Amino acid sequence: MSAKQWKRLDVSNRLMRGELSVVDGAAVLGLSERWTRHLRDAVAAKGVKAVIHGNTGKRPANRIPEKIRRQIIKLRRKLYKDFNDHHFTEKLVEVEKFKLSRPSVRRLLREAGVEATRKRRPRKHRQRRERKPMAGLMILWDGSPHAWLENRGPSLCMMGAVDDATSELLPGAHFVAQECAASYLRVLRDIVREKGVPQSAYMDKHGSLKRNDSHWTREEELRGEQDPTQVARALKALEIEIIYAHSPQAKGRVERGWGTHQDRLCSELRLAKASKLGESNRILEWYRLDHNRRFAIAPQDSTSAWRPLPRGMDLDRVCSFFYESTVGNDNTVRIGGVIIDIPPGPGDRGYARAKVEVRQLLDGSWRVYHKDVLIATAAATKSDDVRPLQRRKRSAASRVFRRGVTQSSVSLS
Repeated sequence: MSAKQWKRLDVSNRLMRGELSVVDGAAVLGLSERWTRHLRDAVAAKGVKAVIHGNTGKRPANRIPEKIRRQIIKLRRKLYKDFNDHHFTEKLVEVEKFKLSRPSVRRLLREAGVEATRKRRPRKHRQRRERKPMAGLMILWDGSPHAWLENRGPSLCMMGAVDDATSELLPGAHFVAQECAASYLRVLRDIVREKGVPQSAYMDKHGSLKRNDSHWTREEELRGEQDPTQVARALKALEIEIIYAHSPQAKGRVERGWGTHQDRLCSELRLAKASKLGESNRILEWYRLDHNRRFAIAPQDSTSAWRPLPRGMDLDRVCSFFYESTVGNDNTVRIGGVIIDIPPGPGDRGYARAKVEVRQLLDGSWRVYHKDVLIATAAATKSDDVRPLQRRKRSAASRVFRRGVTQSSVSLS
């Protein structure tokens, strides 16, 4: 018996022996005088059974049948191996058509000795940053290298961005071989195409996002600052404020999202037996929509902060790799081993010695602009891996010059 049942039995016996009045007994048990008398009479007639619930020891009417319990355990150990409890319950309800709650499934699994997939540890105290009130005020983006395909395929990196106000996994999420500038530009392009231009972007200091090298060109040395990365250049062109995080915890919403994806998305990829990059990306697009349906929240302010793309701006040009070059005497541009022929301009003019802007788009194709006018194009190079060309390192003389400028600045200050 429970402590409550023992208390009721003891008070009832004292009432029958005259050691307590009905008024005092009711006060001790927290019952009305009428119910106290009823309990006393029941104990007198039935003894201990009067304070024990009639269903004690009986099988609950709503207990999951043994056949179904065995079927659920079998599904969890085989088809849905390593699914977390919540995700597994969703599959039972939506795919297997069982009407069960998550607590019931969790209790059933623990009783059968099936452990939870993730161990929970007490979290360190950190100060919470309030969400932005409107969608589009801030995006958080990152890459997550992980064994997404486990042992079925190559190790991949998932690139993606979330809206700080809603936790929505934004368009452009995709798998690549490794985190790179092209993948960030692809995410940015797809976000702007579908949602609009965000006000700010919160990110870490990965080399694709922030210059972390000590290479300075002569122009940069004279100007006193380094050129931005290809991604930072695109963000600046779109007037998106850049905010750098100093630790992974600072951008905790996107980091926690990776933990969720590494659990649920890995399970979905395993269920689909995905083993290649292409099919993994197809599953990811379905998963993104399903994830947003389940986990995205409404913003505090329903007014959207997404900005439309400025009229006349070429998004493919903005989200591409930018280079400056000089046209040769033979009216060609040579860059990264690629030779681009420049056709005659208006009035059969030539462009020899002209400074031009060279762009490599994300599909690998090339464009050449002179004073914002497209003057030449070239087909994609053979390599499928589009990446920025390496910067030239400074010469010894240039390094000495830079060191002298720095020392002079320090002495003058």
